[in-house]
Amino acid sequence: MAVFRGKASQVGEAKVAGERSLLLGIAISAVGIGMYVPFSLVFFHHVTGLSFTLVGLVMTVTGVAGLAFMPLAGSAVDRFGAKRVNLVLYGIRALGFALYPFASSPAAFAAVALVTALADRSFSVVQQSLIGEVALGAARDRLQASTRALQNAGMGAGALLVSGVLALWGTGAFAYTAWANSAAFALAGLLVGRVRPVPADANAAAAAAPAGRPGAGYRTVLRDRPFLGLTAANFLTALGYSALSVLFPLYLSTWLAAPDSLTGAAFTLNTALCAGIGVLVAGRVRRSGARRTRSAALGAVLFAAAFLGQIALGTLRPGQGPTLAALLVIVIVYTLGELVHSPSGGALSVSAAPEPVRGRYLATYQLSYSLATALAPSLFTALLAVDGRLPWAVLTVAALGAALALLRLERHLPAEAVHAEPPAASDGPARAASAADRRPATASA
Repeated sequence: MAVFRGKASQVGEAKVAGERSLLLGIAISAVGIGMYVPFSLVFFHHVTGLSFTLVGLVMTVTGVAGLAFMPLAGSAVDRFGAKRVNLVLYGIRALGFALYPFASSPAAFAAVALVTALADRSFSVVQQSLIGEVALGAARDRLQASTRALQNAGMGAGALLVSGVLALWGTGAFAYTAWANSAAFALAGLLVGRVRPVPADANAAAAAAPAGRPGAGYRTVLRDRPFLGLTAANFLTALGYSALSVLFPLYLSTWLAAPDSLTGAAFTLNTALCAGIGVLVAGRVRRSGARRTRSAALGAVLFAAAFLGQIALGTLRPGQGPTLAALLVIVIVYTLGELVHSPSGGALSVSAAPEPVRGRYLATYQLSYSLATALAPSLFTALLAVDGRLPWAVLTVAALGAALALLRLERHLPAEAVHAEPPAASDGPARAASAADRRPATASA
């Protein structure tokens, strides 16, 4: 791909105003998340004193309610801006975790859990929108990669931290970890508050949003067929993202009859690679000049290769030593797919969303992850009951379908979304005009 390597490239790689504070805030927030997500049921049981059954029921109901709230969060981003909504969500999460140790009755726990779940479920939408608000061009890809690496490192550090605390002080320390979470979210919000949005281009804003932010609705998103196709392709890939946490442990224990300790080893390897080389891999992909659609498609193909490896392993079923070696290789290929796909796919969705309705667009896009996460347990268990290799075969077809869809969508998406840097002058204006013709007008939404 021919790109401008001069001024345009420098602009694409420009630092974001307040970038260090933003990334530090994301890392601190991830530490807080890591302190409770791996122990969710146990955490809330000991913090509130309520039964596991009741805690599980409340978490399920509030989680579903959080999904329903995501479209409203997208609308709030478009009306008030991603930074403001991001700070509000950090504040809600900080308040929620500060109150959890006092929520000892079912009604109080349900109320606090509901408000906190609304903020948690919407946070990914708002954070993606914030990246679009504060960065342009290749800087979005860089922030996507840095964010994912810091989230993995932070969650791992949080899990280790709370494990150490519990080892020293027992389950009574869960209340203190809840307050530590609250402090982490509050500090993260203060740091993220220092980031500065990119000044809007007056001409681009006038062309994209003649009716102003509040006038555009979800009808605009539903009329944008290329973006809906991008969302559908991401749903197919998102099923693969769920495989490591949902399918992998079941497959190991039931089909391969492997020790459960391999699951922990796989998670540790995946997390270490994401935290350690995520930025390097994404930087290499970015500097190669590859189009985001093709990078994301390559990530999906690597997913498919890992899933085919699981099918082969499930067919051969070698001894414990070869199985361990093969699983580690498969996890490495899977993680490389994740590291290649995630920054490109995230930046592609952010850049394909028109600025006036970016929140609504990304709320729609993030539903592909949420739906895949909700569907994965029942789908994988049903397929696994038939044959241990069947879910991997379905995931292989899904990943290859996603790769093909991304390549076919390339010419229908805006040029600024497909290219991390401006395309060559020979095809840039034509592609931009073609994309503008296909983009639904926000004025009529």
